[in-house]
Amino acid sequence: MGIFDAMNTSVGGLQAQSYALQNISGNIANSSTVGYKGINTAFEDLVAQSTTPTTQVAGGVNAFSRQTVTTGGTVSTSTVATNMAINGDGFFSVQKPTSVVDNQPVFNGVTNYTRAGDFQVNANGNLVNGAGYYLMGVSVDPKTGNPLGSVPTILQFQNNFVPAQSTTAIQYAANLPTTPATSAASTAPARSITAAGGLNPNDFPSGNPLVLGSPAPPANANITGTAVNNQMGNPITTSTALSGATGTDSLTPGFSVGDSIVVDGTTINFVSSGATGNDVNVTDSIGTLLNKISNITGGNVGITGGKITLGTGTNQDLVVAAGGTNPSPAYTQAVNGLTGLGFTLTNGQFTQARAPGTNTGTGAVAANDLTAFTSESISGGAVTAYNSAGTPVNLQLRWALVSTAGGQNTWNLFYQSNSTATGTNAMWTNVGTNFVFNSNGNLVSPSGSGITIPNVNVNGQTLGNIAMNFSAGGLTQYASTTGAATVNQITQNGYAAGQLQSVAINNSGLVVGTFSNGQNLDLALVTLSHFNGTNYLQALSGEAYAVTEQSGPAIAGASGSISGSSLEGSNTDIADEFTKLIVTQQAYSANTKVITTANDMVQSLLSVLR
Repeated sequence: MGIFDAMNTSVGGLQAQSYALQNISGNIANSSTVGYKGINTAFEDLVAQSTTPTTQVAGGVNAFSRQTVTTGGTVSTSTVATNMAINGDGFFSVQKPTSVVDNQPVFNGVTNYTRAGDFQVNANGNLVNGAGYYLMGVSVDPKTGNPLGSVPTILQFQNNFVPAQSTTAIQYAANLPTTPATSAASTAPARSITAAGGLNPNDFPSGNPLVLGSPAPPANANITGTAVNNQMGNPITTSTALSGATGTDSLTPGFSVGDSIVVDGTTINFVSSGATGNDVNVTDSIGTLLNKISNITGGNVGITGGKITLGTGTNQDLVVAAGGTNPSPAYTQAVNGLTGLGFTLTNGQFTQARAPGTNTGTGAVAANDLTAFTSESISGGAVTAYNSAGTPVNLQLRWALVSTAGGQNTWNLFYQSNSTATGTNAMWTNVGTNFVFNSNGNLVSPSGSGITIPNVNVNGQTLGNIAMNFSAGGLTQYASTTGAATVNQITQNGYAAGQLQSVAINNSGLVVGTFSNGQNLDLALVTLSHFNGTNYLQALSGEAYAVTEQSGPAIAGASGSISGSSLEGSNTDIADEFTKLIVTQQAYSANTKVITTANDMVQSLLSVLR
């Protein structure tokens, strides 16, 4: 009975070694397969139960596979920008289409996992590896760089288009010379601003570029006259007539036919009846006249307690004068009419100035002063900015030294606002900030990391407010032999619209798109997953794995990192596999010897009967 058991055990041994040989063969065959994880063979004995240890015999053998998924392969560089490898723990999330309809893949929604990162862009803009698995990830907003969600989806980059982005910030770094190479008056006093190469205010008759905070457009200003009563002694109201019989609700004296007044250059005539346009009937009310004035000036009107209030509007100062030819009766009557409304006239007219603007403006350089400005300032560089429509704008900068008081140098920065300006129109605009440097060449004002240039407009193209940022120590004032500004950095964050031309994957796992406008923008983030039971994943064709009960579900995130333009090779060790091959061959041969020996023993037993 033991002889036949030995034969059967040897047959099981042959099967087990054949199983091991199959795994060795597969490992060697895939020694050059990207991302392949070898499969080792483990053996376990099959022992028949015995009542006592002294009668226990060796049992048979069973072979089973051991995954080596956690063992990494060698990472090497690749010339394909969309190839990538994982250093350490982690898997790419992928899906494989079940069919193709109208040249579009159809998926069943089942996510698999792989470390084979030989992805390339196909005709539909998907990233597909050599085994036909489609890469998954999270899309990224190209303007902000923020992920658009957290659940990975199949990535596609076909015909991506990025809209224009207006310039909102400029990154600037430069060194200004302690003494700029600018023209200085030959008669300039020693150590004066003009001798040091700064702006000379006397050279700018069309406007003083040193003046910062010039007023914004004036605002409406209200003026209220003195209290006035009607002929009955009561305070006037909007219904009080401009003229009328004694004892009626009318002015004293009133306006007469033929009178006229001029409001901001527009004449109002007083007629007997049938008034049209700017004419007023002498029998009309004060309210009618005030409304005519308001329509001309755009200012406020009103009557409170017999006091009339007029507004200047914002267009110009309010000027109300008597019409006609002095000393005609109509002129005199008109003057009397105005004074009858409670306003004091000087030389036959009333004037009220608009209120000054409350917003801080900036100094400017008129076109007539361009020659003086160019010779007394230095270039600060130029950058192409973009408006909201993506129109390129050439933003030119110049620096001018404006003060050397107190042992500190103060500079102003200008940008070219209108390159075609003429006469007294502004050509260069001051950004509105004094840049003050101490004797050590360090910027002491403004504090912080930058300034805001308000309401930037260049040649009619509106850019709006632009933040000008300086890194720590980015703006200095040290001696320079050339006397020119050394611009170390001048970049901006705007761009025109663009079409996607190519994609690449960087070492942060970001899919970066190169667009026709020259921008490189983040389009997607390649996500990694890991498992608690990694070596219990089910191997699929194409170096992919499926989730099993023993592996546990996929867990978002992994400790590994992505290397762009790289590939992970097979983890198969040829020398090790050849060693296993020798051992397997010898074990297989030994099992055949057992079968031969058992056969000889059976033959010997049978020969006893002869």
